[in-house]
Amino acid sequence: MSVTTTTHLNFRGQARAALDHYAAVFGGDVMAFTFAQGGDERDAADGAVPDQVKWGGVQAASGFAVMAFDVPPGRAYDPGTDAVYVSVRGTDPEEVTRYWEGLADGGTVRTALGPAGYALLYGMVTDRFGVTWVLDVLPPYGG
Repeated sequence: MSVTTTTHLNFRGQARAALDHYAAVFGGDVMAFTFAQGGDERDAADGAVPDQVKWGGVQAASGFAVMAFDVPPGRAYDPGTDAVYVSVRGTDPEEVTRYWEGLADGGTVRTALGPAGYALLYGMVTDRFGVTWVLDVLPPYGG
């Protein structure tokens, strides 16, 4: 048996745009299932918008994966302040830099991507959808 974890992001009407953006940054395919395609009584009671995402995700050959959905208007939604960071750790500085540039496009750089005391590269950016990403390249482990 194996287990993996996948970051699941919640939006209010922006899930499809966010998934498309993350697929453009990291590669991979977008899968999206709308409330019209499979909503239930609870979704209807919560005012789910038919063309918004009930379940969606991006899966890339590199192993990158993220899930997302649109919180219906009748449900409480508060993205909070720094409630979650999505960490992307890689071994190739050029690849991580490409990801960084894509996420920073239209976003807010919180810590510029550059060398850090514990990492070859480290940076933090809040993207155009309000999601904060931490990207880094760690040096090889020396035991």
